[in-house]
Amino acid sequence: MTLKPFGLLDSAAVWLPRDDVDTDQIIPARFLTTTERTGLGRHLFADWRYDAHGEPRSDFPLNAVDAAQTQVLVAGRNFGCGSSREHAPWALLDWGFRAVIAPSFADIFRSNALKNGLLTICLPGDAHAEFVQALGGASAGRDATRLQIDLANDVIAIGDIFCARFETEPFAKRCLLDGVDELGYLLAQAADIAAFEASHVSFTPTTGAVAEGAS
Repeated sequence: MTLKPFGLLDSAAVWLPRDDVDTDQIIPARFLTTTERTGLGRHLFADWRYDAHGEPRSDFPLNAVDAAQTQVLVAGRNFGCGSSREHAPWALLDWGFRAVIAPSFADIFRSNALKNGLLTICLPGDAHAEFVQALGGASAGRDATRLQIDLANDVIAIGDIFCARFETEPFAKRCLLDGVDELGYLLAQAADIAAFEASHVSFTPTTGAVAEGAS
């Protein structure tokens, strides 16, 4: 599958000051009636984002920012815990997020996110606290200033007031930069695979044929 290549990202960010955000909060189970990756953004954080009448809650951070300008979600510890539903990164991507930054992630969520083109950046401990302070998001729900993510060089910065390095698993990083998933990466190697196959004999002797020849 072709994804949007992850180039140098300059974006606003929104701070969701909660730990242990599980996938049922990211996208409630009642919306998992589709296998399509699009259309889930309107249900993202539905139980926190809307009141009982379906109206946006004024105190929820995502309702206070311009979605068109905000491609980075900043979260607390253990983001994406709970079930392994792939719909969680789909919903985040469909809302418009390209990256999530947190002190730690649930392993399965992080794997699903990277495979679907959503960058996860782990800034542990003091580095995350310093980052949030620099972002101006220390107050719950406050819209934040802009940040820059240079995935090619593993650097995240907020102007000249914050800069840190981060790590991304090398194959996932390659796919993000190229804008492909695992299958897309494999298909892109089709010419090299064909050349490799052409350089070999068209048949491979079996142990049975060897045994018959020997007799």
